[in-house]
Amino acid sequence: MSANDTYQSPLASRYASREMLELFSARKRGTTWRWLWVWLAEAQKELGLAIPEGAIEQMKLRVVVTDEDLQVVAKEEKIRRHDVMAHIHAFGQAAPAAAGIIHWAATSAYVTDNTDLILLRDGLNLLLPKLATIIYKLSEFAIKYKDMPTLGLTHYQPAQPITVGRRAAQWVQDLMMDLEDIERVKDDLRFRGAVGTTGTQASFMEIFSGDGEKVDQMNKIIIEKAGFEKCYSISTQTYTRKVDLRVINALAAFGATVLRITSDIRHLAAQKEMEEPFERSQIGSSAMAYKRNPMRCERIASLGRYLANINSPVSDTYASQWFERTLDDSSIRRITIPEAFLSADAILLTLNNVCSGLVVYPAVIHSHVMAELPFMATENILMKLVSKGENRQRAHEEIRVLSHQASDVVRGGKPNDLIERIKKTPFFSSIVDEIDEMMDPKNFIGRCPEQVINYCQDPEGEVQTKLKPYKKYIEASNAVELSV
Repeated sequence: MSANDTYQSPLASRYASREMLELFSARKRGTTWRWLWVWLAEAQKELGLAIPEGAIEQMKLRVVVTDEDLQVVAKEEKIRRHDVMAHIHAFGQAAPAAAGIIHWAATSAYVTDNTDLILLRDGLNLLLPKLATIIYKLSEFAIKYKDMPTLGLTHYQPAQPITVGRRAAQWVQDLMMDLEDIERVKDDLRFRGAVGTTGTQASFMEIFSGDGEKVDQMNKIIIEKAGFEKCYSISTQTYTRKVDLRVINALAAFGATVLRITSDIRHLAAQKEMEEPFERSQIGSSAMAYKRNPMRCERIASLGRYLANINSPVSDTYASQWFERTLDDSSIRRITIPEAFLSADAILLTLNNVCSGLVVYPAVIHSHVMAELPFMATENILMKLVSKGENRQRAHEEIRVLSHQASDVVRGGKPNDLIERIKKTPFFSSIVDEIDEMMDPKNFIGRCPEQVINYCQDPEGEVQTKLKPYKKYIEASNAVELSV
């Protein structure tokens, strides 16, 4: 049967990167299981157990799972109804000298759970540099536009102006929180190790004749080979599914962040102030040829919505585990964990593209600012009048009346003429020569440029300090992009 005749996840066929797809592939999982069996045998041999001559060497030669191995596994699993036992059988065929000692004293979770922890760690290591690169690019964008006034919007209504760069710095700050959260859950990951059926290590105590010190040494060897620093102090048959929840919560929060950011960009695109990259041959609509739909941001928003909510079944799975474990976690974890990582990966790939080519339209932004600025300038005009000795209450009333008149004009579809009305009113004669200068939008942006510089550009500031460990990846990513 052709792949075109069966369902394929769009995350695999359309969106996620090759390296993330390979990480959660059947070959990677099976090969990692085999390495865990190699490490277990090596530790057991080092500590004096009778491992047959040549067994470990044979295991290492066949440690990479082949297509033929997977065919054997599929056939055996139909018979045995147990995926781990099917793999043990296939590995034993591939390395017959080791067939009798593969998985010695271990339970299935030794390979399944320890592999999951390796995949969680490696998956986070794939995501983090990509997220750091996006933060870098958005920071550069924020710095570039730190001085460009734009309408601040509260309640989606015009409010005090900010700058294009300051708005982007807010996006950067939210992504920085995601970077910190994801780094934290990665750094907190531990290994399950070899702890037996219910976590008591009874089976390993048996093969080491009650020598708990050797059991601890065996675990230490395995943990180091797997690249972890320590294991969880308490495990049942599995590591606690609270670990999955902590990791997926961090990814889900990232999903919410990108949904929030791309909503802003999509609204700005509708206002023709900013848009994502749009290729020359790109088609916005099959019917409306003039359209420039923000399809990349829409894709990110769609995947972000999915990712933001994927922690719900993970939370339910953790909460539904009974005592030392139940198997109702298995099927759903096969879906939720890979899809959370594939979704996050797909989002990062597309968001990188968006942040690499955001287009700003200064003239449109300026016209929108100037359409609203007369109303916003009235407070400054009021203060200037008072400084000239005018009565504040009378000045307020004069401005109020003229503002309502100008509002009626705007609602009639005509340009805002408040400033012209003020200039023509005798009451304002004392400041009429200063009004045009007061209408410079940069008078209303407060400390926006300074805030952007301090947050995004300062070498010792939050963003630049956080990005230092990812510098080589960011430079490599930019070099590849420039060469395309």
